[in-house]
Amino acid sequence: MYSRATTMAKRFLVFQHMPWEGPGGHLVRAAGNARIALDVVEVWRKPIPDISLYDGLIVLGGSPNVNQEKTYPFLSSEKQAIRQALGAGKAYLGFCLGHQLLAEALGARVGANFCRSIGFVSGHLTIEGRKHPVLKGLPKSFSLFKWHSQAVLPPLPKGVEVLITSAACQVEAISVEGRPYVMGLQFDNQSATVTDVRAWLKADEAWISRPPGVDPSAILNDAAEQEKTVGEQFEIMFQNFVQLI
Repeated sequence: MYSRATTMAKRFLVFQHMPWEGPGGHLVRAAGNARIALDVVEVWRKPIPDISLYDGLIVLGGSPNVNQEKTYPFLSSEKQAIRQALGAGKAYLGFCLGHQLLAEALGARVGANFCRSIGFVSGHLTIEGRKHPVLKGLPKSFSLFKWHSQAVLPPLPKGVEVLITSAACQVEAISVEGRPYVMGLQFDNQSATVTDVRAWLKADEAWISRPPGVDPSAILNDAAEQEKTVGEQFEIMFQNFVQLI
């Protein structure tokens, strides 16, 4: 586990699931600007520390599906820590797998999406999303960086709101009614930098090559064209999130 700083105002515990899928360039920058320390634990090889020491929990994406505890034993202790954080009223921000783990903890179903969603797609704020404080200042439609085949499946439990949707996935973002500091994002805009995208394409080459394949060069070109805008929008979102804590 490492910490970006020890003197910042607030500290978040970050669950990382894959060696190549760290916090992401946009998240690291936004956290630094917001004076948030990120303590990253690689859950496949390190025990989860005491979450009571942290102001919130950030859960990244990765290869596991939420029901693969036998293949990925760390999921059991991770799920327990997530339930503990939610029960303690901690702030929570989940990306991709972290979004799905949150949804499962809230009683939603997670399963195969109707398509693999890889690369950049257009996401659209729902009525609830337009009112949500974390999404304040964002356009009604904006670019999402996607990297998944599993998804949160509707209908959702009472009190769980869909904030963003897209043609590639019905539930792109969720939050809990009355607890806007608890959010799950199916997309990975925190890692939509050219450097991160290039690393993901290399590490997941076998997966993205499965039929129907995707064009890595087109995804990388999209990342280059959209890096600045996606980064600025992520900064707005993260600053809004931090202000709720």
